[in-house]
Amino acid sequence: MTRVWDIPVHDSTRVRDVRVATEAAGAHARLDGHRTAVAALVATELATNLLKHAGGGRLVIQLVGHPDPGAPGHAVQLVALDHGPGIPDVAAALRDGFTTSDASLGAGLGTCRRVSSTFDLYSGPRGTVSVARIGQDPDRPSTRPAFLTGGVNVPLARGEHSGDDWSSVRAGSRLTLLLADGLGHGPKAAEASGAAVEELRRVGHLAPAEILRHLHPALRPTRGAAVAVAQLDTEAGELEFAGVGNIGARLHSDGAWDHLVSHPGIVGAQFPATVPVRRLPWRPDSLLVLHSDGLPSRWVPPEDPGLLTRDPAVIAATVLRDASSAASPVRDDTCVAVLASGPPLGRP
Repeated sequence: MTRVWDIPVHDSTRVRDVRVATEAAGAHARLDGHRTAVAALVATELATNLLKHAGGGRLVIQLVGHPDPGAPGHAVQLVALDHGPGIPDVAAALRDGFTTSDASLGAGLGTCRRVSSTFDLYSGPRGTVSVARIGQDPDRPSTRPAFLTGGVNVPLARGEHSGDDWSSVRAGSRLTLLLADGLGHGPKAAEASGAAVEELRRVGHLAPAEILRHLHPALRPTRGAAVAVAQLDTEAGELEFAGVGNIGARLHSDGAWDHLVSHPGIVGAQFPATVPVRRLPWRPDSLLVLHSDGLPSRWVPPEDPGLLTRDPAVIAATVLRDASSAASPVRDDTCVAVLASGPPLGRP
């Protein structure tokens, strides 16, 4: 079941709330004391930056898994979002020890980047989004995978559990991204989406339509869910997409955005007789966004080339931040997941 801590940071008392929540997340992820303290340090620094440089924001804390089947452990993912003025000089801000605030812990974004398992950010005129992941193993590979996935998941009204979930698995040359939206919201919806994620670990080697068919009996004991599956054959350069229920999907390729449409139905309750599959070429600039219906239907895809090269979780969080407004309040759990080519520019 997806546990999320979504904490508004608009005064100094919330910085302590962020630290306590991060320590709880570290315990859920089974990090040792040192790595939990590292996560708490990074979270505290990000929260302090929200107050001092952006006039406030929010920090979303959750656990993320490893896309390789059988890989052990989880990481704590910290997502800081704001609508501040942006960072004038990102390169300077990412230098180790750089700080402009007397209230800072002296760690700075450079130290946050160094001690995190992965770290990336995007800053522009609409604000800044930072994503840090802290796992048990602080060592990072010398090279990044050629294809990456990432996402962010936010429960309705800052509830403890989101009825949405996402995951990805690798099987040979196939990289599969799944997003599930359990019917309704809260713990019962989370059981349905969680069952879909768990089953994906066992059937990720299958084609998307077959994955959905295997998910149907696995979700029968639950409320059921809308589920979309996108699978990239990294050797053939081809993307297959299939969905059942109201999951949104947009593919950026060759400089344009294309809608990918799911088929009506409910996995676990009302499965369609046939599941249409769409096959498309995957180009060097291709990027796929999957999202639940918590995201406003008329959200505008990002066009900034600088954003489209960031860590997929940064892209997902920016989409989530920029799609919401006072005129279009969120009325459901919201999950956004991204599949992208190439290593992010944030760090090797």
